[in-house]
Amino acid sequence: MPKIEIEKQDSVKIYKIRKTLEELSQKSGRGTELITVYIPKGKQLHEIISSLQQEQGTADNIKSDLTRSHVVDSLGKVVQRLKMYKKTPEKGLVVFCGALPPEEGGQLGSETVTIWEIAPPKDLNQYLYRCDDHFHVDILKDMLKDDNLIGFLAIDAKDAGWGLLYGDKIEVLGQTGSGVAGKHRQGGQSAKRFQKLREMELSYFYNRVAQVTREYFIDIYPVKGLIISGPGPTKEDFINGGYLEYRLQNNIINTIDSSYAGAEGIREAFAKSADILGNFRLVEEKKMVEDLFREINTNTGKGSYGLNEVIEFLKNNVVKMVLITDNTNLHRVEGKCKRCKHLQEEIVERPLVIPKKTEFTSNPCPGCNAMEVETNEQDIVDYLEILSSKVGAQLEVVSGSAEHGNMLSSLGKVGAILRYNPGHAK
Repeated sequence: MPKIEIEKQDSVKIYKIRKTLEELSQKSGRGTELITVYIPKGKQLHEIISSLQQEQGTADNIKSDLTRSHVVDSLGKVVQRLKMYKKTPEKGLVVFCGALPPEEGGQLGSETVTIWEIAPPKDLNQYLYRCDDHFHVDILKDMLKDDNLIGFLAIDAKDAGWGLLYGDKIEVLGQTGSGVAGKHRQGGQSAKRFQKLREMELSYFYNRVAQVTREYFIDIYPVKGLIISGPGPTKEDFINGGYLEYRLQNNIINTIDSSYAGAEGIREAFAKSADILGNFRLVEEKKMVEDLFREINTNTGKGSYGLNEVIEFLKNNVVKMVLITDNTNLHRVEGKCKRCKHLQEEIVERPLVIPKKTEFTSNPCPGCNAMEVETNEQDIVDYLEILSSKVGAQLEVVSGSAEHGNMLSSLGKVGAILRYNPGHAK
């Protein structure tokens, strides 16, 4: 059977794009003054710049002085940023820019023009310019949806179940009973007549399963491959009987002997498909988390968990790989004195970022008592990425909603596989 080839995605990059889009989705302007520009791959930047400069001229007609100023300034900032590129990036470019109030709130006129640039994860083929009271993020959000879909069918003479593997999720779509009588002969029926009736019932069941399989895996979720599993010879009878639509028949990538059909069979088949789906993200994440737990459970000294411990090992160049769930929602807040350079830092939940920054700026510097503390913040993944890059460690963001993500969550959502046991001398 062929092995499905999946284009690998950078989990940290995807995490950052998703987080940025979540942030942008929550922002709104005081008027129609937030700029969204989608630049498709291959598009000449000078054409985009010329178009935006024309929009600046049109914006001079806006009646509100403040809105006009914000729109003109935002368009100017986008044009300046685009002039820094020699050509359009390989997959295209998306720019968001607008005048937004401070995060902690502010009066009319306190807005600051802020710009975001995002390299799309897939080829961008659509041009879009919008000046609105919100940013248009739906096109990018759609790009984050995984189109590497694998269908699962778990079937025996009594049950059938359908499942879908996409990105970091395995989902049971549905299951049904066959209504086919067991192999024991009903009272008063001859063996031949009973066998004939049973074969007719099975054929009806197979046709029903084939119809639902077509609806799921062609009409609703166009899959790249189909894996069929189940106990006994039922799955082979179904495949060889020509019940499946030809596109699905040609898309079968593996058959698996399993103990169950239905919903349980879907999960069992996925667990047994690691070799076939070796490049699939969910399988990769599952293996990485299992490797971490193996190091912890076998007491090799090369398994670490808990954010503070992992950060300490990273700083000491002991870490080989860091794993963190995508729902950690922590930020590192830094307060740095402009006079003596004394540094304060603390890692807090997202809602506590502003109170922590206020605390740093409202109190004198512990080093020199000056009231000149500047604050900064960064997502915990950004911070771990910086630490990892300094020591050549690998950083992976795994799904917090998947089964293996829940396993990692039980360890505090962060874990690390170490290069060696730090308790032993090298």
